[in-house]
Amino acid sequence: MVHVTHKTHPDIVKRLKRAEGHLRNVIGMMEADRPCMEVVQQLHAVERAVAAAKKALVHDHIDHCLAHAVEDEGRAPQLAIDEFKEITKYL
Repeated sequence: MVHVTHKTHPDIVKRLKRAEGHLRNVIGMMEADRPCMEVVQQLHAVERAVAAAKKALVHDHIDHCLAHAVEDEGRAPQLAIDEFKEITKYL
């Protein structure tokens, strides 16, 4: 399988870096004994940011890689279907 960087990848990296910053803040909050409600709210934001990045990456893969795999006459359609089934378990 060939790895391809798509135009959405830089945006996904930005999302993940933002989530990384939020996670560092959460760690700092824990170390500073901040109230649990504040920490939980920030953890929720981290989870949402990572989930959004993952969803964007999966959708990007489906839109580009799997669509091209189906169009590629040299590749069996069943392989693309199997890959689609495999990646959807991460949604």
